[in-house]
Amino acid sequence: MSQISIFAVGETYTNDEIRFALDVENLGGIRPALDADRNVRHVAILTASADSGKVKTDNPYHDRIEGDVLIYTAQGREGDQELKGRNKRLLEQYTAPTPFFGFTNLGRHTYKFLGLLELLRHYQEKQADKKGNVRKVWLFEFRIHSSPEVVPIGEATSIIASLLAESRKSNPLTTLDREMAETTEGEFDIEIPRADDLESIRAHLLQIPPLDFEHFIKTVMERSGFVSVSVTRASGDGGIDLDAHVDEANDFFSGTHVQAQVKRWRHAVGSPDLNSFRGALSTTAKGLFVTTSSFTRAALAEARHSTKPCISLIDGLRLSAIVIRLNLTV
Repeated sequence: MSQISIFAVGETYTNDEIRFALDVENLGGIRPALDADRNVRHVAILTASADSGKVKTDNPYHDRIEGDVLIYTAQGREGDQELKGRNKRLLEQYTAPTPFFGFTNLGRHTYKFLGLLELLRHYQEKQADKKGNVRKVWLFEFRIHSSPEVVPIGEATSIIASLLAESRKSNPLTTLDREMAETTEGEFDIEIPRADDLESIRAHLLQIPPLDFEHFIKTVMERSGFVSVSVTRASGDGGIDLDAHVDEANDFFSGTHVQAQVKRWRHAVGSPDLNSFRGALSTTAKGLFVTTSSFTRAALAEARHSTKPCISLIDGLRLSAIVIRLNLTV
């Protein structure tokens, strides 16, 4: 087998071709190549495609691609993940132009080259491991650079250095992003149902037609103590799906006007979605955004912006936990 010297975006490669071309190990999703001084020369990052059966059987990772962003779960199939070893190696791209070669698994040891990857941010969340136990994991968000379409391995360092310089000039990683990534360690002290129960509920929620889903959330809000809950018209609502008020029995927030947007989505909600929703809110209303998916870190930061009206967020796992607590049938 002749060793390849370039990778082309969209082209497929065998595991052995990747292994020998990049001088990395045969197994694992994060495969660094080290020089004689144990410094990282480059890294091969391999993820499973969303439609691969392996995702639901052997693979506990919740990787996904949203537009040009790969949301990637760190290495470690069981128990809480830690930022050490290969996981920690990925952070070196914050300070050095280390090429990350991105590939998605098409099955049968065949991979499609996505392009060079740029690490945008990292943070923690909860997922189920391969045994169904809730554990802390680290997520990495990478921007997929599909241009240039052909990447000579020998020129990858200079190419990624140029891409990083240009990207960070127009989209700098803010101090808030870094602080949020470093201070999420204590955010997981809330008791929640088993992850497999939550995922089962979420799977059923994803099967509800969009308009029916809005009416289901209306029921959830009514059972949670809101009154005068109404679903807005399908058109002309400006992004507002539900209107509601806090029950008069609540001494502190009685009568508070609440407007909600609900999205039965599989992909993550981003900061533009939060900005658009905030712009549609009545000046008298508190905002509530409900989704079956998750929120990016940029969306979380946007929701609690220091100079803008805050928006309360309910993601898919929290919504599933509420459904279980209220003993609702999906």
